[in-house]
Amino acid sequence: MIRTLMVSAEGEAMAGGEELIARWQALPDSRLWIDLQGETVAGERELLESFGCHPMAIDDAHRERHPPKIEEFEGHTLILYRGISSFDADLNYVPQQVAMFLGEGFLITLHPGLAQSIDRLFAQEGAGLLGRSPEHVALKIMYYSAGYYLDSLLEFENALSDLEDALMENGSDALMRQVIGYRSRLVKMRRVFNYHVGITQELTAYDYSHLPRNESETLHAINDVHERFERLLTLTQMYYDICGDLVDGHISLSSHQLNITMRILTVITAIFVPLTFIAGLYGMNFAHMPELEYRYGYFVVLGLMMSIGVGLVWLFRRKGWF
Repeated sequence: MIRTLMVSAEGEAMAGGEELIARWQALPDSRLWIDLQGETVAGERELLESFGCHPMAIDDAHRERHPPKIEEFEGHTLILYRGISSFDADLNYVPQQVAMFLGEGFLITLHPGLAQSIDRLFAQEGAGLLGRSPEHVALKIMYYSAGYYLDSLLEFENALSDLEDALMENGSDALMRQVIGYRSRLVKMRRVFNYHVGITQELTAYDYSHLPRNESETLHAINDVHERFERLLTLTQMYYDICGDLVDGHISLSSHQLNITMRILTVITAIFVPLTFIAGLYGMNFAHMPELEYRYGYFVVLGLMMSIGVGLVWLFRRKGWF
């Protein structure tokens, strides 16, 4: 699907398809936004080449799972952004790559599936932002997309709190597997947000011809995106640490319970070892054992064994071992 949005020099906004490309070329000082969703690689390449996009930039945009980055070429700037096509409160998300070609008076966005942030801009304030400059549209796409990430992460905070309470009440292996699954997803998300923070840091630190820092509005928009991704990175790290604390706490509690069990078994063993020794000693079938001829020998040995058992139980209870 190819859809376009054009704003003339007089501020007139028009939405349509490929027909607006020729009109944009005929009208100086007009601005154009072309969105390509699910188009063929050949069709996208042909369109991008007609706008003078560098072949290496086109190859990067079509490469699957390319790390997010920003790179400047002659005539345009390429921004590779890791967007999302779906995300829920359990951190189950499906990422999708969004490529943005930002040139003089135009913005071209490529994405294989539905992009909520792009749809939102097309339906609402895309024309107003495009009238200011194409870079404002690109920055707002990242800002809105980061907002979808943020909403789901804040919902996850409630799920994480409930999981923490469940672990405290009755920890189980199933809950531990759930926490470890969260940690794995948070690591992947943290890596993505780290890339995006790096992009905004580059935009803040270096001058890109199509994202000028000397314009206060552009710099303010860059800072807004940077702050949102920094918050996402901080939240992801915090949730990762919380999951790690939950895992460590569960392991410590399990170790403590195991130690209590082993201590009880040790006490039982310590009580019965001397009794077993005495029973084994007098269970030997030697002919000349003086105690065997003693009339009360059995009762004496039995009393001795009982005394030893009771004495050890008293000693261990005094030490607080059980």
